[in-house]
Amino acid sequence: MSVNRLPDYLEHMQQAAADACSFVEGLDKDDFIADKRTQQAVIMSLIIMGEAATKVMDGYAEFTERHSDVPWRSMRGMRNRIAHGYFDINLDVVWDTVQTALPELLQLLPNVRNDEYRHDEGMKP
Repeated sequence: MSVNRLPDYLEHMQQAAADACSFVEGLDKDDFIADKRTQQAVIMSLIIMGEAATKVMDGYAEFTERHSDVPWRSMRGMRNRIAHGYFDINLDVVWDTVQTALPELLQLLPNVRNDEYRHDEGMKP
């Protein structure tokens, strides 16, 4: 039997989303656009989230279906766009993602993670 990595992936997603939000705390969009270091930190967080979302989608399809309110495909898609079009990253989209999508995701993830633990406990003999 394989090891259940789902809790790890969900933790990576939550931590990366929280990190990205903390990186831009106190900044306005102009500050962000002017701050390459913060851009790089946020972009790396989005890549981590997309990697984790991809792992969940690939290895735990039933779980992603049960939690269709989580934007799994969007996270994977953003990761792919960043990884494959690095020099064409749209910072407006990155900024909007951190301001809107990530706070919403951070609201969803605790319940998603609680469900994973309940479900996992139910699967144990």
